[in-house]
Formats: sequence, C-alpha cells, structure tokens
Amino acid sequence: MWEASVNGFRVHLRMERSLSQHTIEAYERDVRVLARYLVQAGKPVGPESVTLEELEACVRWVAELGMTASSQARMISGIRTFFRYLQREDLISHDPAQLLEAPKTPRKLPDFLSVEEIDAIIEQVPNYGTEKDPAIIQRNTALLETMYCCGLRVSEAVGLRLSQLHFHDGYIRVLGKGDKERLVPIGRSAIGHINRYREEFRQFAPIARGHEDILFLNRRGKGLTRVMVFLIIKELARLANIKKNISPHTFRHSFATHLVEGGADLVAVQEMLGHESITTTEIYTHLNREYLRDMLVQFHPGFHR
Repeated sequence: MWEASVNGFRVHLRMERSLSQHTIEAYERDVRVLARYLVQAGKPVGPESVTLEELEACVRWVAELGMTASSQARMISGIRTFFRYLQREDLISHDPAQLLEAPKTPRKLPDFLSVEEIDAIIEQVPNYGTEKDPAIIQRNTALLETMYCCGLRVSEAVGLRLSQLHFHDGYIRVLGKGDKERLVPIGRSAIGHINRYREEFRQFAPIARGHEDILFLNRRGKGLTRVMVFLIIKELARLANIKKNISPHTFRHSFATHLVEGGADLVAVQEMLGHESITTTEIYTHLNREYLRDMLVQFHPGFHR
C-alpha cells in the first residue's frame, strides 16, 4: 500500500502541482522516513491506518536521531502534503496529519550584502582564476549583474535563455520553481553587460548541441552548473575580503533587501521574486527593521542617552 500511495503522490506532485524534481524527491523521502519508522517501531501499517500519535512519535524519533528543528519542520510539511493528497483522492477517510505540529524554529534572517559589497565583489571578477580570459570575465560580470539586478535564484540564472530576453521592453522571462514563469524588469547596466558578452564573445564560442539557447556558457559551450556559480561567488567574496557567509542566494537576498529598504511595495517584491506566498517575502520587512535600528544606533545622538 505504501509503494502504490507514494507512486501516486509522485505523479500528483509532478502533474498537478508542477513541482521541481528536487522538491518531489524531498517529499517522497519524507514519506519513506515515516514508513521506515513504523516498521522499526513494530507497527507496519499502511497509510490508511496511521494515527496522529504515530506521526508525533515519528517526529520524536527523528529528533532523537539528531534531525534539526528546521529539518523536522520541512519533513512534517512533506508528510502533511502526502496525507492531504490521500484524503483528496478518497484513499483515506481521515487526515491524521491535520493536527501535526511542527517544532518552533527561530526565523533566521539571511545574510545580505550592501551595495558597496556587491560592487566590491563584481570589481574582483577580472582577478578570478589564473587565465584571465576576457570572455570568462565578461560572462561572470554579466551573470552577477543579472543575478543582483533581477533577484534571480541560481537555477534561474544558469537556465536563462536567449529567447527569454526582451530588452526592447526592459524585462526578462524567468522560469522559476514549479516551472512557473514570471516577468522581471532588468536594468540598463545588466542589459549592457549581457549584450557585450553576447556580441563580443558568446557568438564566436563553440556551442554544444542542445545548449544553443542558453545564455551563460562554460568553456565547453554548455550551460553553467549551480555548483560552478557557487564556487565563483565564494572566491570573488574572498578576493573582496568579505567575511560574510556568501552564496548565490545572497545576491537574491540583497536584491530584495535593497528594494524594501528603498520603500518598495511588498507585493511588488513578492512578484519579482516569484514567491508563492507573501509570508515568504515578509522576512524582508524584518531585515528592514534591523537595518533601521542599526542606523539609529550608529547615527542618532539621543539613542544612547
């Protein structure tokens, strides 16, 4: 019964929810952890017989094994989604996960960069690597300018296609999570760097079959990997002597933070980031309050009275 239910769940997530393969695999893994726990606990029941008490015991079990609170919360989300699917399909009469509570996790504010730190990282692009290839320098500059200017996820940046560039209208089409498209405005600086990369370097490069429409290419004419972008940004941050924990996602956080600090409407920021829920975007209002407090501490003469 578990195998048939998991197979149906997988199809549902892919066909009806249009989730990414990575997310589907994570949800499936969550359900299999539950099934494994029930076997080890001597309760090899099917999903139609699982109780809330058994779900709570499973959560305690993974916590005792060392799973962090945030990982527990993510696993519970997967289990809830699984049982909601079963109930919608009339495979179970009662949803045991409806009252399953996730552990309280402190909301961690993500690291972000100042405008000066962004500039410092991009200024180090010519110093990256040993060969100092002008094509790679221009590609990396265009890549980072685009990620920061448009608030892209790294997967969206490496998957960006020539056919998604609409510079005459001042925007790009981005394929986000769950294959959902959104339109994102793009600034003149990023457009200029992309055009220079395309006109002076990319059009003369050998391009691998199947990668003709991919914008950012590696030396072999294939699209960049997410790991490659991560390594590039880590090294550039080191060269810029920035001690923060930097990743490609930091550019996205910085994009959103600078918008909110500048007074942008939260719904507009949500739209540009491609967040499904406004709750996800609201974290940047917390960042904004932290920023305002820091400004008061540093510059208001009466704050320390």
